[in-house]
Amino acid sequence: MANKAYKFRLYPTQEQEKLLAKTFGCVRFVYNKMLSEREEMYEQFKDDKEALKSQKFPTPAKYKKEFEWLKEVDSLALANAQLNLQHAYNNFFSGRAKFPKFKNRKAKQSFTTNVVNGNIMLLDGSIKLPKLKLVKIKQHREIPTHHIIKSCTVSRTKTGKYYVSILTEYEHQYIQKEVQDVVGLDFSMNGLFVDSEEGKTANYPRFYRQALDKLAKEQRILSRKKKDTNRWHKQRLKVAKLHEKIANQRKDFLHKESHKVAKSYDCVVIEDLNIQALHFGKSVADNAWGMFTTFLRYKLEEQGKKLIKIDRWFPSSKTCSNCGQVKESLSLSERTFHCDCGFVADRDWNAAINIKHDGLRLLSLA
Repeated sequence: MANKAYKFRLYPTQEQEKLLAKTFGCVRFVYNKMLSEREEMYEQFKDDKEALKSQKFPTPAKYKKEFEWLKEVDSLALANAQLNLQHAYNNFFSGRAKFPKFKNRKAKQSFTTNVVNGNIMLLDGSIKLPKLKLVKIKQHREIPTHHIIKSCTVSRTKTGKYYVSILTEYEHQYIQKEVQDVVGLDFSMNGLFVDSEEGKTANYPRFYRQALDKLAKEQRILSRKKKDTNRWHKQRLKVAKLHEKIANQRKDFLHKESHKVAKSYDCVVIEDLNIQALHFGKSVADNAWGMFTTFLRYKLEEQGKKLIKIDRWFPSSKTCSNCGQVKESLSLSERTFHCDCGFVADRDWNAAINIKHDGLRLLSLA
């Protein structure tokens, strides 16, 4: 079995917006309440691990007796808040994430609900959701008939737009494709990546850099407004819409570029980079290399193709792709690679070729 999510825009009525706001608030309240109690329990029993493990954690049902208004919203949304907190704790204790944080009403709001007895259903131009009944939806693509809806996540952006992400399950057997065409991609600060075949870059437009002046102007205006006034909220929305536009442009470009690469090659080789350790601020954040590799991975897997990550300490930039000689040092300012054997190439192209070679070595071992 495989899973796939489909995201659509929602257009709720004013009454539905009120209920959505109430649901977001209740889910946030339950999550924060449970997190607070868990923190207290941890402080109390942190020296006795056995006693800590034996403690029973609170459930949303416990709070309904004390806070009657929790009964007004979808109970499955509250149950999923408990599951999300449990996942956050598991990720923390396994070293995959930091300690769970309290949810903020100013951040992006969302809740998840599950399919039970046909409570979620796609109808003509609408979606049936628990408590909300029929909500108008902009369904720009069809969900295949063999896909079974398992859950829905409703979210509201900072600009006040509503979306629903429909998680589906379907039978799918990945048929591993024979590897014929392989490409190596080297992360590039300017163009997102350089490929090993022709040394071409993705020509990433750097959307954040382009909008920087406009963004700075709107944020300056916002800083002069008195907080929580009508004019402040109006200007805050302008800034939020600019950020949203940049994020959408970036995501659209990365989807299209990852689709192009996944369609052209049977195997893609990249470096297992620790992006957070690259101290290049806005340039790295604007490129969104992590998002690109996530898109690339699932697009390749859907077609039975491979994404190989080589060791991050592999000296791809210092190694000559022609003779294999490794340089002792290579500064970032040296953009052209020169080797004693006479080989001269663009630094990033040379690195991409070496990444491909190392990927082919790992493929032969597998």
